[in-house]
Amino acid sequence: MRRAVAFVGLLGIAVAGISLSIMPMSRPAAAPSEQRTFLIPASDGYGIADCISSKSECGKIVANAWCESQGFGKAVAFGTADKADFTGTVTRPSPVAAAEQPLSITCGE
Repeated sequence: MRRAVAFVGLLGIAVAGISLSIMPMSRPAAAPSEQRTFLIPASDGYGIADCISSKSECGKIVANAWCESQGFGKAVAFGTADKADFTGTVTRPSPVAAAEQPLSITCGE
């Protein structure tokens, strides 16, 4: 009886191991002509706000790395997001301070 229970348990572990080894571990690449814009909080804890908001060389590196991690080729545009992008309105001014404005990275290609 114990052997039968142990065999069923080992068989379940083997099946689970095989199914995990068959699963793809990478994200599918985005379509070549597809572009997507990501809004990232400026206070995300990684300290990338200075690089991306100033559009310096380090911002380009960070934006390209972000796009690659999301399955895109490279960053098309990056910087501080427009208020209309994160408030949903263009008529009323937003009380969001510049330090709290989210960052925008548009990925494509």
